[in-house]
Amino acid sequence: MYYFAYGSNLNRNQMQKRCPNSQPRFIAILHNYRLAFVGWSRRWRGGIATIRSFRGGKVRGGIYEVSEADLRQLDKFEGTNYRRLKVIVNNEDREPVEAITYIYTPQIEETKPSPEYIAIMQQGYKDWRLS
Repeated sequence: MYYFAYGSNLNRNQMQKRCPNSQPRFIAILHNYRLAFVGWSRRWRGGIATIRSFRGGKVRGGIYEVSEADLRQLDKFEGTNYRRLKVIVNNEDREPVEAITYIYTPQIEETKPSPEYIAIMQQGYKDWRLS
């Protein structure tokens, strides 16, 4: 199955630690959403990434091939404030692909992410050649 990463899990090193059997596959775009940072993470000391519905928006990310065991691992890492969401993304050939992603469920205000969190995401963008 496919997992659409858009936040810190774009970082291939982090994803490899969390889900050693996951395989990076391709770049994808999620339409009609936008990237947002919300809440406050004790681990990251700042806001964390989520997606929010936004007409005309798009979120670029990466697709990993994952097993059900990998998803259970991600469930643990994402915690109780994130839930799985089935989405349709478009691959580089603009073909629709079904994937699982995670969305932060509490509807809270947007907050600033920490420099450390941004650095992890920026490395992920480099890993996927999204920057």
